[in-house]
Amino acid sequence: MGPSTSNPPRILSAARQYWVDQASRSGPLSATKRLLGTLWEFARDSTPERRRQRYGDADYDWEHRVNTTSGAVGWRDRLVGSFHSAYQPTEPAAFREMLDNLQQRANLNFAEFVFVDLGSGKGRTLLMASDYPFQRIIGVEFLPSLNRIAEQNLAQYKSDSQRCFAIESVCADATTFSLPVAPLIIYLFNPFPESGLRLAVSNMEMSLDQNPRPIYVLYHNPEQEHVLAESAHFKKIGGTRQYSIFSSAD
Repeated sequence: MGPSTSNPPRILSAARQYWVDQASRSGPLSATKRLLGTLWEFARDSTPERRRQRYGDADYDWEHRVNTTSGAVGWRDRLVGSFHSAYQPTEPAAFREMLDNLQQRANLNFAEFVFVDLGSGKGRTLLMASDYPFQRIIGVEFLPSLNRIAEQNLAQYKSDSQRCFAIESVCADATTFSLPVAPLIIYLFNPFPESGLRLAVSNMEMSLDQNPRPIYVLYHNPEQEHVLAESAHFKKIGGTRQYSIFSSAD
């Protein structure tokens, strides 16, 4: 889904697509109940106590003088996220575990790969990825407000451990983003509903058909893992309950 300059239509579009996705799986009545439940949970999540809890993951921000927590996300963007995947930054330890596991299983030289985060939010994953010697790092975020914060974070981030300096955050539709013609590591923190993930996987498949090359997918919180598992272009090569690793390589 692409960015919009008008928040109300974007919210209505997200809610409508959410209902359609749910109705296709479990029927109109169940979809309506789930939609109402999502709105109720959003209202509960907007209380002062819940808002304070979203600032709990501040250690990374404090250390690097950036803004990547979920606490300062506006209500409109949070509501849109409720119908897709609520913004939540990746924990540094979990990110390192995923990349270390991938490197061990596939024996990769990260310097040969471009790292792409689809649904990159405020850009924390981009910053953490810069500790590795990737060719290039790209984040794709459809909410303009989050993308602007990501760009600010990238501009002011400094770390002695940084090894990649070619980093950018792009405001675009992550499901149809034109993927770089290079070996890729694609990171997903459950950024789409099933319909969106199917579009994103189809986009990856088309890119592979046009330019065969290694593509690895790190799927954190893999609620829709079956979508990748159904693809003839990818096979699962590892993971845990918290994440899955898929590869296009033979």
